[in-house]
Amino acid sequence: MSYTLPEFLAHAIAMEQEAADRYLELADMMEAHRNDAVQSVFRDMSRFSEMHRDSIRARAEGIELPKLRSWQYRWRTPPEVGGEEGFDYLLEPFHALKYARGNEVRSMKYYREVAKEAQDPDIKRLAAEFAEEEREHVLALDEWLAKTPRPSTTFAEDAESFEPV
Repeated sequence: MSYTLPEFLAHAIAMEQEAADRYLELADMMEAHRNDAVQSVFRDMSRFSEMHRDSIRARAEGIELPKLRSWQYRWRTPPEVGGEEGFDYLLEPFHALKYARGNEVRSMKYYREVAKEAQDPDIKRLAAEFAEEEREHVLALDEWLAKTPRPSTTFAEDAESFEPV
């Protein structure tokens, strides 16, 4: 996963934009189904992704970034975009938070891997910073999950199976 600095920044911006778009799409769907608690969670996550994207854009100011086409990204699906399980309109807040946590963990792992493999010290530093920001998001979601009532119905995965950050 060796990047030039402009390639890395373009990937990071795209990843955050995709996450913001996906969370907004999920929020709109939840709102249409009157699942207000979950739509609120997803709108918050969309705003967090937008803020991270804007922060990365600010760091990239003055650097000419490549305009990558979808097949030029080094992923099939951006790490911070989860699967279809988030599109269940009956999703409860606990599961929405768990879904968001999984997205943030994948993003954190992506940045950690980039930092580990990077030869360029600027990329190594930025990727480590971005990984730490994602870790903070995971920890915030963990706190939110701890305060959120667990639903009485089962979910596809054991709700207690959080991987450590």
